[in-house]
Amino acid sequence: MSMLTPPGMGGQYRITGDKYPRMRPPRRRGRLVFGLVSSVAVLGLVGWGTLQLIDVFTGGGKKAAAAGSKADCATKASPSATPAVALPEPGGITVNVYNATKRSGLAKATADELKKRGFRIGEVGNASKELDGKIKGTGLLIGPASAVNSSLPVLATQLASGERRTDAGRKGTDLDLVIGTDFKSLTKQTDADKALTKLTTPRTTSAASKKNC
Repeated sequence: MSMLTPPGMGGQYRITGDKYPRMRPPRRRGRLVFGLVSSVAVLGLVGWGTLQLIDVFTGGGKKAAAAGSKADCATKASPSATPAVALPEPGGITVNVYNATKRSGLAKATADELKKRGFRIGEVGNASKELDGKIKGTGLLIGPASAVNSSLPVLATQLASGERRTDAGRKGTDLDLVIGTDFKSLTKQTDADKALTKLTTPRTTSAASKKNC
């Protein structure tokens, strides 16, 4: 009998040798749990991949993009009115009329016509020596710098071919209409009225983009 065998034991329980057997915990349960977790993870990945493939083949993403594009178009296509600049009425504009030609009576006749069209008339007479005989076009419209986007465009509707100038050192709000050598008459009143209406009417613009909707 081996010295490692307890007294009174023998037969099939007899331990032989001079070392105790090494006892290890069972590993089957841990392997089983690990296998189950791995299986669940694999099944989840497979399901997620399947859903992605379904979206690709059924065009789910394209439908969402198309819906978004239509919504954008509906929003951007709404028209908006661009307000016109607040321009003075002809009755609030005083015009001095000067004749820079050798033809007599032009200043008075032009001033009378402007008065009929609603403008206020200031001085009427011959142009100064600096301008007399030097205005080669139909006329010259002069005003202060503040009039460039207000009263000057309004007066320009009455002489569409006239040249516009501003004088930074000019005081007051009056405008000058200096008749040039090529002057025949003011712009026809019907055409002048149309130009004035277009100038003072708000413009309707569309904010829609150029892309197809």
